Amino acid sequence: MFDMDSLFKKSELIPAIIQEDSTGEVLMLAYMNKTSLQKTIDSGYTWFWSRSRQEYWNKGATSGHVQRVISICADCDDDTLLIKVEQTGAACHTGSHSCFFKKIV
Repeated sequence: MFDMDSLFKKSELIPAIIQEDSTGEVLMLAYMNKTSLQKTIDSGYTWFWSRSRQEYWNKGATSGHVQRVISICADCDDDTLLIKVEQTGAACHTGSHSCFFKKIV
């Protein structure tokens, strides 16, 4: 069993990269604390900590654009998560499928 405490030794928040399982497309980046990660594991759907609102949010709870968790992996340093999901609808609040649509180069 993975020691979840190892993820939060450096900070109480950890970045979570959300990736579409079927295509590999990166959909978004959000932050989790220990409670939101546990809610995600328990429910099978993504939960995050909103740094701006200082509250938990369940992705898609109001829009219906939910993220069903396929897998959760930690990186080699235990300070970033990669969460593969089955995305329903748009991942971005703008209506775009991915939050990464503003091409710079």
